[in-house]
Amino acid sequence: MVDATTMLSICDPVHMVLIKTDTFGETTLVASYFLEWRSVLAAENGITNVAVELLGVGTESKVSVGILNIRLEMYPQLNKTLSSEITSTQFSLERQKTAEKERLFLVYAKQWWREYLQIRPTHNARLVKIFAQDENGVNRPVCSYVRPLRAGRLLDTPRQAARFVSVLGHERAPVIGGGGGKQEQWCTLLAFLCRNKGDCEDHANLLCSLLLGFGLEAFVCVGTKAKGVPHTWVMTCGTDGTITFWESLTGHRYIHRPVNPDDPPLVEQPKPLYPYRTIGCIFNHQKFFGNCQPSDAVEVCVFDLYDESKWKPMSAEAIKSVCPPGTTSSVPPFPPLCASTIDAAVTSNEIEVQLRILVSEYRKDLGFSTVWDDQLSYLLSPALAAYELERTTGVSAGNEEFQDAVRRAVPDGHTFKGFPIHFVHRNARRAFATCLRSPFCEEIVCCRGDQVRLAVRVRVFTYPESACAVWIMFACKYRSVL
Repeated sequence: MVDATTMLSICDPVHMVLIKTDTFGETTLVASYFLEWRSVLAAENGITNVAVELLGVGTESKVSVGILNIRLEMYPQLNKTLSSEITSTQFSLERQKTAEKERLFLVYAKQWWREYLQIRPTHNARLVKIFAQDENGVNRPVCSYVRPLRAGRLLDTPRQAARFVSVLGHERAPVIGGGGGKQEQWCTLLAFLCRNKGDCEDHANLLCSLLLGFGLEAFVCVGTKAKGVPHTWVMTCGTDGTITFWESLTGHRYIHRPVNPDDPPLVEQPKPLYPYRTIGCIFNHQKFFGNCQPSDAVEVCVFDLYDESKWKPMSAEAIKSVCPPGTTSSVPPFPPLCASTIDAAVTSNEIEVQLRILVSEYRKDLGFSTVWDDQLSYLLSPALAAYELERTTGVSAGNEEFQDAVRRAVPDGHTFKGFPIHFVHRNARRAFATCLRSPFCEEIVCCRGDQVRLAVRVRVFTYPESACAVWIMFACKYRSVL
């Protein structure tokens, strides 16, 4: 039997996400709802029926999308049923406690911001983000979007985690109307993972959480890219002082070496490889720092986080009050990552068969016959594996064997051409249409001449949450007439 009083103290809600998937596999977030499940503790026989109204997300967060009827039942059964007065009193006390904590944090945040502006009036123009709206339009402290997240046995290294986050789709929140403004919407982790796509903030929050889970000192950085476009990325601080930037949309890593603006330009400084221009603040689940250096340019930034003349910290206690590690908070719990349900070999084969049909039909319309070379197609596999390995680890391997195999497969007097391309979706028709926009690929697909043989190879690499990297390589060999 389950103790009802113990269950009453578990205040984490059940987070439910409603996703719409169209015929092309495109997902849309319809609703995100936090269910207070503990009403079942006061129900007769431990069974209750609840009707909840689901509201839309983002700009439609006040619009009803439907009613969901839920039947709740406790397993195993409770040792006793609580009275509805006890449960309602508990809920009321929790709401009051949470509201008071949030009120005090807001008072503190306003005071912190006033002090920050007093350092330098120009700080008003810096991207210092203390609160962000979630998919339901609720303002939450940014620190609550990050939490150490362990991936179990699904991801083995921080770099593999970065690769996983980068293959989740990138999609900006939709904006209604003109003005070119960016719609504010940071998704809760469950909503982001269920959609399998999100904006740069969602990617950065997830990557930072995973890197924290791997024991690194990681922060989400809020700043701008070229042309002043707002952007978020991730930063790790090494024990030796090395600062590494992680671009969550691509998985690329950059070492930051600050430039001293007061140094005489003896030699022209090389331009930084990273795409970031300014940085306003950094944060994780326990810390928040506002950049108060004279310039917010990333290239001259010094990341000595314990020098308060360079970084203004927020009180760790204040952050802990609204982002606690567990109970009595309005912060939704983080779900564990799920293993992929995609069979990599079967999916690779299916996409490859579809692409062969699409290429043959395309060539037929142009009046060309198509002869496939199965052996040449198979020989492309090592190249695709090497591309994914390089994206994950930064290490290139196996190129010599691939080139040697191709040389052996292509007779003297023949020419070989290959075109690799990478996708994060599994739609063959959409991928083929994209490939044809490249003149290199079109040249291969439309190859004509003597003894033309075509090849295509698809390799799907699966990651948690049904995310995947799809590598495709088109190739041809033909007899050179000239």
